[in-house]
Amino acid sequence: MVIAGTRKIIIVLILITIAAVYWYSGDSKESLANKYKTRNIERGDIIQTISANGTLTPVVLVNVGTQVSGTVAKLHADFNDQVEIGQILAELDPAILRAQLQQSKANLLNAQVTLRIAESKLRRHRLLKEKEFISPEALEIIEQETEAARAQLAINQAQVERDQANLNYSVIRSPISGVVIARDVDIGQTVAANFQTPILFQIAKDLRQMQINISVAEADIGQLHIGQLINFTVDAFQQRKFSGTVKQVRLNPTIQENVVTYNVVAMVDNDDGTLLPGMTANIHFVVKQKNDVLRVPNAALRFQPKNMESGEGGKSTQSSQQPTVYLLTENHPLPKTVTPGITDGNFTEIISDEIKAGDKVILSEVADKKESESKFKLRVF
Repeated sequence: MVIAGTRKIIIVLILITIAAVYWYSGDSKESLANKYKTRNIERGDIIQTISANGTLTPVVLVNVGTQVSGTVAKLHADFNDQVEIGQILAELDPAILRAQLQQSKANLLNAQVTLRIAESKLRRHRLLKEKEFISPEALEIIEQETEAARAQLAINQAQVERDQANLNYSVIRSPISGVVIARDVDIGQTVAANFQTPILFQIAKDLRQMQINISVAEADIGQLHIGQLINFTVDAFQQRKFSGTVKQVRLNPTIQENVVTYNVVAMVDNDDGTLLPGMTANIHFVVKQKNDVLRVPNAALRFQPKNMESGEGGKSTQSSQQPTVYLLTENHPLPKTVTPGITDGNFTEIISDEIKAGDKVILSEVADKKESESKFKLRVF
């Protein structure tokens, strides 16, 4: 009875051991297969870009001001109004300007009368001089008075023209056809044009065509040229991509804290009016573009295995100075030296005859939790 019981215990222990070994070996194979995170190599398009930020502005933006001071009496335009060239936008109170013009006209009449009197006096003195009733010096004095009266008349005529122009300037007209994007005055507000021209309105000529003022770092400016394609997004429409072309690369640099940037102007079509002035554009300059090329994720070029079971692979990794990717072959990493091409930040073009589309490339190494747990269980047993 004791021997039979002992045999049963031994048989049970043997079966348990066999099951544990079988489970451990199967788990180890599964762990090895899931040790690496992989992705199939594929063919696709790669667009190499340069990122920058810019601000959308109208191509032509006119600040409408006033050359005369006064109180705003009437407003004929408001925000977002479409205006035509010569259309009245606002009127200043013309009372003072009209009074000044009337005074200048009165001075002009006085100067005209003074000149007629002087010319008549000059004719009489010339007759007297011919009869030698007066001296030449007396005639010269009359001639000088006549010239002074003629000069004063010209001054008064210019004053009338200036006051008439100032009166006309009290009516603010649109210099271009476009849309009012800003109005900085209200009825009753006093504007003073003594030292600088106050801005009353801002008018954009045509919002169907806009431009982006882009600040580009000096390290990237050499890769840009006129006519280059750009892609950009705005925060208001993050799911929509817009496009444009580079119009101008300005030569004047901006230097702030030893950081040099250049202003690049890009033209954008805005036929549907989606884009608004002042929006921030997240821009990508298209530097290079290749279609249907062999590409791998950038993580594959950064991957280095922790433990290489193949001595040849480890030696190749140490000796080769070129970028290397690792293909998963029979659950083991196999190094392949490649020549990288352009990159878009996510994928890199691969130039190599040793790899092809469909191969599994290793991106990263996953911690083998199952193997560590199984070893711990065996030690406990």
